[in-house]
Amino acid sequence: MINKETIQRIMDATNIVDVIGEFVSLKQRGSNHIGCCPFHNEKTPSFYVSPSKGIFKCFGCGKSGNAVGFLMEHEHYSYPEALHWLADKYNIQIEEEQMTEEQREKQTERDGLFHVSEFAQKYFADLLYNNEMGRAIGLSYFHQRGLSDDIIKTFGLGYCLDKWDDFTSHARRNGYSDAVLGKTGLTVFKEDGKSFDRFRGRVMFPIYSISGRVLGFSGRVLTKEKQVAKYVNSPDSDIYNKSHILYGLYQARNAISRADKCYLVEGNVDVVSMHQSGVCNTVASCGTSLTIEQIRLIKRYTPNVTVLYDGDSAGIKAALRAVNLLFEESMHVRVVLFPDGEDPDSYAQKYGSTQLQEYLRDHEENFVKFKTRVLLEDIDNDPIRKAEVLKEIVRTIAIVPDMIERQEYIKQTAFKLNVSETILTQELAKTMANNAQKAWKEEQRNAANDSPEPQPSSPQKPAEVSEQSPSIPTPISNERPAEAQEKQLIKLLINYGSKEIPQDGIDEDGNPCQINLPIAEIIVDEISENELSFDNPIFQQIFNLFQQSIQNGTPLPDANFFAMSSDSMLRNTALTLMLNPYNISPNWKEKKIFIPSLESHLRQDLKESILTFKQKKIDRELERNAFQLRSCPDDSDDTLILMNKQKQLLEIRQKICNELNRVII
Repeated sequence: MINKETIQRIMDATNIVDVIGEFVSLKQRGSNHIGCCPFHNEKTPSFYVSPSKGIFKCFGCGKSGNAVGFLMEHEHYSYPEALHWLADKYNIQIEEEQMTEEQREKQTERDGLFHVSEFAQKYFADLLYNNEMGRAIGLSYFHQRGLSDDIIKTFGLGYCLDKWDDFTSHARRNGYSDAVLGKTGLTVFKEDGKSFDRFRGRVMFPIYSISGRVLGFSGRVLTKEKQVAKYVNSPDSDIYNKSHILYGLYQARNAISRADKCYLVEGNVDVVSMHQSGVCNTVASCGTSLTIEQIRLIKRYTPNVTVLYDGDSAGIKAALRAVNLLFEESMHVRVVLFPDGEDPDSYAQKYGSTQLQEYLRDHEENFVKFKTRVLLEDIDNDPIRKAEVLKEIVRTIAIVPDMIERQEYIKQTAFKLNVSETILTQELAKTMANNAQKAWKEEQRNAANDSPEPQPSSPQKPAEVSEQSPSIPTPISNERPAEAQEKQLIKLLINYGSKEIPQDGIDEDGNPCQINLPIAEIIVDEISENELSFDNPIFQQIFNLFQQSIQNGTPLPDANFFAMSSDSMLRNTALTLMLNPYNISPNWKEKKIFIPSLESHLRQDLKESILTFKQKKIDRELERNAFQLRSCPDDSDDTLILMNKQKQLLEIRQKICNELNRVII
């Protein structure tokens, strides 16, 4: 357990922009910071972070919270794990008790997967340096590949002994269950009850989350047996999904942001070798073809990607396949092909880091130019093949979302192939129209598949209407006519509740005076005294929380309180009202036009908000009373009572309108 004092120290030290900035590329906009939301795919940033309030809010998907909530949502941490992460970041000491066996058994399955993966990484890394076989086989392999001890430790590389169950036995002795070992894939269990280490006899490449947690492994065999897979990867689990992870992103993310560029390579060794050569903004897909999810990970840090692949035919095909996906996600793509038989690792070993960086700089070209050059190599002046190449290149250009970028590619292709721009533009328009038609048909098919089967309904006899039929009173509407007024009051409550403003009062001698009262107390007193309530249940819930705090003398709910609420509707509503996605341009001040802020006229705004709220409630009550009057017989005793009530309500409404300087029509 972490005591409240320690939690408070952690929260006081936490800078939410620094925390979220490790996972999302943020840019300052006014008093807030903005970026593309990491929780859903978007092209226009709608993810806001407020350093003053310590909260984040996405106005696209609705996700919201504070720094702890972000880590829990993004990294799937438990609450204590998120606090530990922040404590480590800000060097805050947390004293912990050693877990008992009973506590270990009570850990959630997901926590167990994380813990055993981190335990395995430390064990494999220790074997690499402190075990005779680890040094002789694993460490010597890495050294032969030209990797230094520093880079080996940076990536947490290791070695799994070539024994059937060395790691499994070690993990069992340390209290890890077979269930956890099996679900991470570290141990393979057969139907006959036997088990063995999945990665035995392999050098180990741990795969990290963006925050540095071990999720899985990639193990490379060191023998040349053809029947043995060169690489073995962890199977997908609750914490590891290879199509959603990029190898090396944890180590590369800051370098990618600084360079505003990401190098994408094929293998793990390529990544490590590139980092050692000083090209630290390099990542690789984890044993899979590039996926949309992996591209979106890169896009959090930069829209610029340079694809590095081998110069053989397989490498070229992989590059062509990957780049179409990148274009579809609005990435700016360039390509570098290494000489046939070379890859980033072998090139760096052969020529050194300086020449590698020069090669990357000198051989980088935009993808359309690269594709044109590659496809032209085998057309042999065949007009039919040239037409096919033209159509293939246009199909790629059609994927590019940006119109200006498409037009530039058309110009380059026309020049390279000696073809009229007009012809290419016409072909592009036709291709894009076909793509749009296909997308529309696919959308219609999906909509038809998702819609429920129509249920047969029996025909209803139309109602007979008689001119002599008495008119039926119209019931009141079920809508919330005071929604805007309720929202404004709650916005004042949660943003300025503790701020004191002067109010007219009476001193002990009965003389008029000014009394400073918190806005929350003024709102709660006005609403409670008039026995009013909110139609919106979430607004009523927020009001009740402030009312309870005032009655109990406890601190008012703040941004952190709402951010950590387990009620998602309450949390999202409150944090949405706390963050304003719009900022006043500084150009107004330059033109000597000064726009008053809400804070500058809080007193007037509070008065108008309360009175307008009351007016809407009176209007609603007038509507109800009028409905009852229309329904009541003329000779009923209730009619006089209702008419008297209607008169009183109209008088109250008139008084409110006079205070607001409004005219009733």
